Amino acid sequence: MTEKTAAKKQQAADKAQAQFAIQRVYLKDLSFETPQGAAAFQKQWKPKINQDLNTKTNKIDEGVFEVSLRVTITMADGEDTIYLVEAEQAGLFTVDGFTDEQMPQMLNAACPSILFPYLRETLDNVITKGSFPALMLPPINFDALFASAVQQAAQPKADDDTQH
Repeated sequence: MTEKTAAKKQQAADKAQAQFAIQRVYLKDLSFETPQGAAAFQKQWKPKINQDLNTKTNKIDEGVFEVSLRVTITMADGEDTIYLVEAEQAGLFTVDGFTDEQMPQMLNAACPSILFPYLRETLDNVITKGSFPALMLPPINFDALFASAVQQAAQPKADDDTQH
């Protein structure tokens, strides 16, 4: 085997080796509102909590991605909003050498799983500093959410196939 062939094989092996690393985790956006002000603390309420969660991915460089996880929580009593908190936790991740089939799983499940504990702590901290009872969000299984999204995306195709 020539040196060139050996070097090419080594380069191919290096490329095939998957790399995953956290470069940085940071708070990208944070908003907290108490529309009623002091009036929110003057009455008994039966709160209803609404939670909206989504992720976003931006390719920053070759093999480097910014993944952000945004949560909006609204606590309401009937039509009155008691508080509204929105936070976006982001991270820079090195995700390289994975197959095309593996990349969506890494970016939409593995990265948000890492970000979620940071986001959950931020939300809990802000809400308690707003003088409201602590709100500990339950753990989220991002792998299951991703699998469900993949299954739902495939569902219309299966329905279309059966109609033809």
